[in-house]
Amino acid sequence: MTQLIQRFLGTGDALARLKDHAARLVRLQNLLQQHLPPALASACSVANLKGDTLVLLANGGAAAARLKQIAPSLIQQFGAVGLPIKTVQVKVKVLETHEERRPPPQRTISEDGSRSIADFSATLPADSPLRESLERLVRRSRRD
Repeated sequence: MTQLIQRFLGTGDALARLKDHAARLVRLQNLLQQHLPPALASACSVANLKGDTLVLLANGGAAAARLKQIAPSLIQQFGAVGLPIKTVQVKVKVLETHEERRPPPQRTISEDGSRSIADFSATLPADSPLRESLERLVRRSRRD
């Protein structure tokens, strides 16, 4: 299967350039992982190589700040293996978090409670906002 994909990717000029660029990015990612402490290596990745500028993505501000601090040594280490990188650009990756929303809790009022609230609301003036709210509360509690 991979041989078929390799043959397909190597057929056109645009695809060949894309394949070479992807291979270069994978090589840079591997080198980056080797030259970073494990905690930092797991918090960043190679995004792109634009000319002589390496673009890195960090999972957060702390990792981005640390990458910016060690950028000069990364440039030297990449230069030592024959990669002419002059600048390292660090961007913070936006992490998407999907929180599952819990359904609202079912709240019910007992029959005695509903009766007490209804009795109390009957003592309030007819145009009272509190009376309207209490009556609505009693009506809704009967539906559940």
